Amino acid sequence: MAADAAPGFLEKQFKLSRLGTNVQTEILAGLTTFMVVSYIIAVNPLTLTFNGELTVTQVATVTCLVAGVMSIIMGLYTNRAIAIAPGLGINAIVAFTLVGSMGLSFPEAMGVVVTEGIIITILVLTGVRQYVLEVVPLILKKAISVGIGFFILLLGLRGAGVIAFHSGDFESEVGTYTGRLDLAPLNSWPIFVSMIGLLVITVLMARNVKAAIFWGIIVSTVTAFLVPGDITSLPRDPFSGPDFSLVGEFSFGYWGELGILTSILVVLSLMLTDFFDTMGTLIGVGAQAGYLDENGELPDAEKPLLVDSVAAVAGGLVSSSSATSYIESAAGVSVGGRSGLVVVVTGLLFLLVLPFVSLVEAIPGAATAPALIVVGLLMMSVLSDDEGGVDRTGTRRGIDFGNMEDSFPVALTMLVMPFTFNITYGIGAGFVSFVLIKVARGKASQVHPAMYAIALLFLLYFLRWSLFGAEF
Repeated sequence: MAADAAPGFLEKQFKLSRLGTNVQTEILAGLTTFMVVSYIIAVNPLTLTFNGELTVTQVATVTCLVAGVMSIIMGLYTNRAIAIAPGLGINAIVAFTLVGSMGLSFPEAMGVVVTEGIIITILVLTGVRQYVLEVVPLILKKAISVGIGFFILLLGLRGAGVIAFHSGDFESEVGTYTGRLDLAPLNSWPIFVSMIGLLVITVLMARNVKAAIFWGIIVSTVTAFLVPGDITSLPRDPFSGPDFSLVGEFSFGYWGELGILTSILVVLSLMLTDFFDTMGTLIGVGAQAGYLDENGELPDAEKPLLVDSVAAVAGGLVSSSSATSYIESAAGVSVGGRSGLVVVVTGLLFLLVLPFVSLVEAIPGAATAPALIVVGLLMMSVLSDDEGGVDRTGTRRGIDFGNMEDSFPVALTMLVMPFTFNITYGIGAGFVSFVLIKVARGKASQVHPAMYAIALLFLLYFLRWSLFGAEF
């Protein structure tokens, strides 16, 4: 495809001819990427407004703002077709772990995001980020992704009303327990709405429709208006415009609230999640777009890494949660997008939505729950990877569940997250068990010294009640 019709500025800025594309193709790819990524406008507010401290319009506003501005910066600075938006997974850590479990206010939780973003930015500028990525075994990176996937899946099932928590005692074969998760009676209209959305997404994905999640949310929202039960209604003032009151609402007061050890570990957990999610996205999209060199590496990787790191800071500054690179950017690449013009278009579309963000309040949780279910399932796809060989730490790249060295840390990481509703606990369990098993098997030399330091921090964290009399 030639770019002979491209205006001079666009050709010079985005190298369209060299990349074998043109303005029309890039605009279409940008629209496609927006359609696929735009579900975050509805899903991010669903997560961050769980306790009523923030409003849907506030969160939708900053979601569009950070996604629009940072996507445009990514396109202009890196000339890569990689969109930026608040990340699912990290927003769950912020909402359900930092605020829900640890009792931080949202400004304090966003202060954690700003801190980890600043640290990651420094690590990129000093060249350390790539080094840290190589320290952690690949099986743990995969386990973290899968564990967050299980967590998001659980949130989706609860949001759909399919799973309910029953308090009180119940008897089992191994004793008496207090409280349990159970399948809810499948007889309510909210569940019906969620199942319609899940059906639409599943069918459209099976037919390779790129914006399947977006259309699933739209169809289930329309269904919610049509069925009985007052599941949703139009906001009182649907065109009231954006609400920028969350911009700048962050605080570093979490250090005093949590204490030094816990603060270090929650920052570390966010950093690890950001690290691995971003690298997987850059390599995945880069492979499809033809960005990778003959060694499978991304040339000038420090540029998109830097923008991604700054996006984490920006997400905390505006209270949207950490913004990150989106694997869904592959949708735009799949229709021919190759240059940064793709995500400049995507970013502009996010900004154009701002006057209408109040309409997001009409989208009920039952309509966004299917999106969480599907995204959670997609995050588990790394379990099917079978790359063979070993990574630089001497650990197998594929997850061998018949091998105790792989199965224990991976299973603990994946299961502790949803069972405790705490992603930090899952990451810590994986790191500590990985090091302990390696040492027990006489393979201590295969563990990088940095892994020992991280595992020790998490071990102290788990023993904080008995060692330090901690109450958090």
